[in-house]
Amino acid sequence: MRGSWQRETALTNNVSNADTPGYQRQEVNFESTLQNAMDGSEPMEQVQFQTETVPTAAGPNGTGISVDEEAAKVAENGLDYQALTEVASTRNSIMKAAMGMS
Repeated sequence: MRGSWQRETALTNNVSNADTPGYQRQEVNFESTLQNAMDGSEPMEQVQFQTETVPTAAGPNGTGISVDEEAAKVAENGLDYQALTEVASTRNSIMKAAMGMS
């Protein structure tokens, strides 16, 4: 969930700075970071998500950022975050039931 939240911040920064000349798009690729952790190369507790600057060619507004594309990514990320919270809630319910705390 931390990665999704960090991605949300990067995406909203992109939308906010879409008309700021010279601003470079930011991205958080938490899927590959999680995949590395799941492959055993890094313990889940130590996973660190990185905000990366994505070089893009400047468009007519001075940046390479499309507000429509970024808004779509914000919406998609919101759905991902919602799914993650539902999974976490279900996991917690299962654990409570297993401990007799339901």
